[in-house]
Amino acid sequence: MMRTHYCGALNRNNIGQDATLSGWVHRRRDLGGLIFIDMRDRDGIVQVCFDPKYQDALTAAAGLRNEFCIQIKGEVIARPENQINKNMVGRRSGSVSERIACLQCF
Repeated sequence: MMRTHYCGALNRNNIGQDATLSGWVHRRRDLGGLIFIDMRDRDGIVQVCFDPKYQDALTAAAGLRNEFCIQIKGEVIARPENQINKNMVGRRSGSVSERIACLQCF
């Protein structure tokens, strides 16, 4: 299955559900133990967190760069209230990636 949701379609109603997303790396931030990816598709952007408890996914995320085409699978989680950007619609939820696959684009 290529995706269960589009990035911009995830919201608070999806918290606790597993989601498979496909899209492009928009931005990557490595905080030295956690890696965050802003992932985009035609519908919007979602923040993906790679947690150290999923070491294989964290290792794969360390090699990601802007515009890589990826597929992630993980649980949708709520962002803490103090981390919500009120100016960005759809950024109230995120996803913790348990698995990641790099896809080839032609």
